[in-house]
Amino acid sequence: MAITACITNSAKQEFLAGIHLAADVYKIALYTPSATLDKNTTAYSVTNEVGNSGTYAAGGAILATYTAALFTDTATIDWTVDPVWTGATIAAAGALIYNSSRSDKAIAVLDFGGTITSTNGTFTVTLPTAGAATAVIRIA
Repeated sequence: MAITACITNSAKQEFLAGIHLAADVYKIALYTPSATLDKNTTAYSVTNEVGNSGTYAAGGAILATYTAALFTDTATIDWTVDPVWTGATIAAAGALIYNSSRSDKAIAVLDFGGTITSTNGTFTVTLPTAGAATAVIRIA
């Protein structure tokens, strides 16, 4: 099992086809080290998602403040509010950003580089700042 950071192949095609819109609801779900998430992931799944704990519930959290920008020749999409879960006992190795308005289509996989834990505390996913080399989604 492995989690590999990427924009999913299906999302690349779907963005070009105009399927994902700024007004859609995007969510982020957390996954255990047993999950397999990579460029071939096409939709959100509960398989190997972390369990409900504290304010974390299946499906994860809604991502706020969708922002599209252009940095010189690189178009980006980002969300500027980091998702936070409190009172949670979580062990997550990665996350999936998906579009819950469009049949839970997978957008991007985040690899935490190891298992990150919280014990009856706060678990935060720090999203990268918007930029040509840092945004969650980049088209150069």
